[in-house]
Amino acid sequence: MIPSSFPGATRLPFGSWPSSISFAVLLSGANKLAALLPGIEGLWWTESRPAEQGRTALCWRTYADLLSEAGMLSSGVGDPHERADPTLLPAPWNVRNRVHEYGGGSLATDGTRLWFCNDADAGIYQLDASTPVLLRAEPGCRYADLSWWPEARLLLAVCEDHRASAHRAGGATPAEAVNYVVAIDVEGPARGQQRTLVDGHDFFSNPCPSPDGTTLAWLSWDHPDMPWDGTTLWCASWTNGSLSVPVAVAGGRGESLFQPTWSPDGALHIVSDRTGWWNLYRLASTPGGPAIPLCPMEAEFATPQWEFGMRSFAFLADGGLVAIARSDGVAQLGRIPAGGGAFAPLPLHWQDFRGLHVQGKHAWCIAGSPTEMETLLRIDLATGEALTLGPPGPTYPADAFSVPRAIRYPGSGGVTTHAFFYRPHHPDYAGPDDARPPLIVINHGGPTSATSSTLRLAVQFWTSRGFAVLDVNYGGSTGHGRPYRLRLNGQWGVVDVEDAVAGVHWLAELGEIDPERAAIRGSSAGGFTTLAALAFHDVFRAGVSLYGIGDLSLLAQDTHKFESRYMDGLVAPWPAGRELYAARSPLLHLDGFSSALLLLQGEEDKVVPPNQAKAMFEAVAARGFPVALLMFPGEQHGFRRAETVRCALAAELYFYGRVFGFVPADELEPIAIRNLEDA
Repeated sequence: MIPSSFPGATRLPFGSWPSSISFAVLLSGANKLAALLPGIEGLWWTESRPAEQGRTALCWRTYADLLSEAGMLSSGVGDPHERADPTLLPAPWNVRNRVHEYGGGSLATDGTRLWFCNDADAGIYQLDASTPVLLRAEPGCRYADLSWWPEARLLLAVCEDHRASAHRAGGATPAEAVNYVVAIDVEGPARGQQRTLVDGHDFFSNPCPSPDGTTLAWLSWDHPDMPWDGTTLWCASWTNGSLSVPVAVAGGRGESLFQPTWSPDGALHIVSDRTGWWNLYRLASTPGGPAIPLCPMEAEFATPQWEFGMRSFAFLADGGLVAIARSDGVAQLGRIPAGGGAFAPLPLHWQDFRGLHVQGKHAWCIAGSPTEMETLLRIDLATGEALTLGPPGPTYPADAFSVPRAIRYPGSGGVTTHAFFYRPHHPDYAGPDDARPPLIVINHGGPTSATSSTLRLAVQFWTSRGFAVLDVNYGGSTGHGRPYRLRLNGQWGVVDVEDAVAGVHWLAELGEIDPERAAIRGSSAGGFTTLAALAFHDVFRAGVSLYGIGDLSLLAQDTHKFESRYMDGLVAPWPAGRELYAARSPLLHLDGFSSALLLLQGEEDKVVPPNQAKAMFEAVAARGFPVALLMFPGEQHGFRRAETVRCALAAELYFYGRVFGFVPADELEPIAIRNLEDA
């Protein structure tokens, strides 16, 4: 039984509750922190801003200003929304890159100078004072994973070369870009010139010079592996401006490595999942020597490298570490002594951390909790004191949110599945005593990714209107060890779908939800799970697919390089596995389809091309099932613009109202739902 939210709450049908989380409020808190980078005098960070056509803005504040503002806020003095605008570069500057289509690693500094990637021309710029000066832009080339090599006075980057002349014989296919590690001169007469340091593999990341500048380390991997499947760590000596023959020092097929980093005393450290968990290791000084585990735990010290520049640990001056450890969907920030030892969590209430840097006695990161959106955080490592530095978002009373509960339930094959469950919640409204709430099952993208408990207004948008939400870390998700991640190998469209279906049955048995009003939604790979659940199971009455995959065969033949062989592991090698691709494709199995479907798609998506959504719409419509399709001009893979986010969310709410038979409290523009009146 579900208790009333609050005594005296007004009873209204689930889904129809008026909510303080309006479209305007949701969008006002929609800026997403992307990356941070400490300098000598202040902090740079980037924010994705839907209200500015989805651009990623570069921001800057001195440490003195940040601490002054944090002090005022903690003492209750001043309005957080009246703080000085931190935006360093106005529109149309857009600080992101599209290497692997997902980008990342767009900032680098030597402490005072900043280099950044600009989206419009894929160029690298140097920021002198507040004026960007072009360092290098090469038509057909993209750059990511920037880092500064102080001893060599070079800027390092991963280059993704789309020029036809770059395709190497016997390597990339004619349709593929070629990736390599480059060094770019930033000073003198050779300024802006580029030289290739490392090539010969399909993918590279993390070029990392040793403290004395004599050795360069980096990661590589090759088709069909993804970086969470198998990577190799390489080292080469730097002498007279050139690298020696590279030597493989760790990893390979079947072992995923993450974030090679040198300790202050010159020892190379790495995160490896060789034991089944992404744990920290100190590597021997000679290749082939033993790797020393620093802190063996059934916890993850890494995340899947969907983007460049991810950081989960950093060194202190004495050789100790600050690190992020994830277990059961919750992250902790803690310390590990020099040379290894027990992980000592810092006394912090946040449950999610990323983008970790250490400067002096302070750790800097992006942190979130179930009742707080992500914020910039500075932690004094001597005292444990933490300061939240913004950016400011909407403010709410303490009882405004549905706090997620981490749950486990028997999923596909009876294997334990992890998820977060949100009950519907509103301080002033509750559902009828004789009713149970509708459920929205959310499937994260990736599929090798994970959801967290960090406050997301896009989830509270639904719970505050009377929906229950199940946010599933289905088999294949990260954060629960390599075996859990491998559950999806060869089983995509089976394990993930069955885990979602099992969640509905489990919650229905507990009396938490109305199983006759269950919906499923997801983006990208989560969209595929949504479509497969509707095609192969009779559990969900409605589904919403955001740039999801309807035909696996189409995707196998038409996607970008980074994911072009991803499905070899998730489904089967293409084209040998053609029959299995057809068997798993929702588009080809609509005979038992009986649910309503909403499709939301960006017209410029290069990861999941728009033809997927169009084909699904036509096939479902032709069979007489309720279906709607909204195409958004200018949008890529993932919606960035405020007007798109609002329109998509409003359409989804209207869609649920029509399908589940409630009238939303919001004023909504109707959308055309083919075949609904006849359903």
